[in-house]
Amino acid sequence: MAIMKAVRILEKQEVICDEVLVPEIVKGKVLVKMHMASICGTDLHYVYDGWPRNNYPMKPGEPGHEGIGTIVDPGGSSFAEGDLVLTVPNIWQARNFADFQAISPEFLIKLESDKPPEQLMMAQQLGTVIFASRKLPDINGKSVVILGQGSAGIFHTYYLQTLGASTISIVEPNQARRNAGVAMGANHAIDRTGRGAVEAVADLTNGKGADVVIDAVGGHDTLNQAIEMVRPEGYVHVFGLPGTSELSPFDLGSFVLKHLDMGTLFGAQDEPELASFKKALRLINEGLIDMAPFVTHIFPIEKTREAFDLAKNPTDGALKVSLRMEHV
Repeated sequence: MAIMKAVRILEKQEVICDEVLVPEIVKGKVLVKMHMASICGTDLHYVYDGWPRNNYPMKPGEPGHEGIGTIVDPGGSSFAEGDLVLTVPNIWQARNFADFQAISPEFLIKLESDKPPEQLMMAQQLGTVIFASRKLPDINGKSVVILGQGSAGIFHTYYLQTLGASTISIVEPNQARRNAGVAMGANHAIDRTGRGAVEAVADLTNGKGADVVIDAVGGHDTLNQAIEMVRPEGYVHVFGLPGTSELSPFDLGSFVLKHLDMGTLFGAQDEPELASFKKALRLINEGLIDMAPFVTHIFPIEKTREAFDLAKNPTDGALKVSLRMEHV
């Protein structure tokens, strides 16, 4: 049997590059030779927080779900050997962190573009933002605050402009990420956290609060900050996944007294025809968003631990950290 390299999360806090068997193709699956896979905030929770699943040791390649590769065996699907594809598996098939993965064809999008592969790969993260934005109220003419400027926060900064937001204020203590949000078009950048950030939003909105607040961090504290920052009868959108399954202290009093609405939307990978990911690819291919500045650090898969540690504690201007498979 052939051997490949794959990321293995052996237990909480322990992630390695291991050598394992190349997966066998079973009926209904396609074999993809992976070129690159990027690290999502959700992946960090599996490694460092033991959540949302902690069935250690995890399977080879789990939980990678942002990737790009080439079809090796189409397995009777409509794809052909040699097709370059975006791989966007759901949580149950996420195996992008490996040289090869067996995946259902409904989680693949054929790529026909002259854009660099690492830029096309960003369509996965942008696609989740586009998908989640379906839950938002009408953004046209609204003031928006976005908590966090990781890749999801930055792509919210971009996409909500296309929906007509009147002003976008970002809250991000990391200077490189804050600068990236400004470069993407944010009107105001707040480098404070906690109470200071809440007061800064109040100052920017003349004490009224923002029409819409996006929590792209997913922390217990940021959720309650969002409730404080939004105006009465405003909308709070929760995008980021929390780092724990513990119940979150929730400012129910303010939520009720301010007549707020709140929502979230998860599972873009199961959207019919992968419509949001395809829209993201169109925006990239048409040059409406430049992904070049965001893929800042690419590690060979052998340096899995270093890559995850940098993604967890970003320094050196790190925005999106990715793994490259060395067989390419």
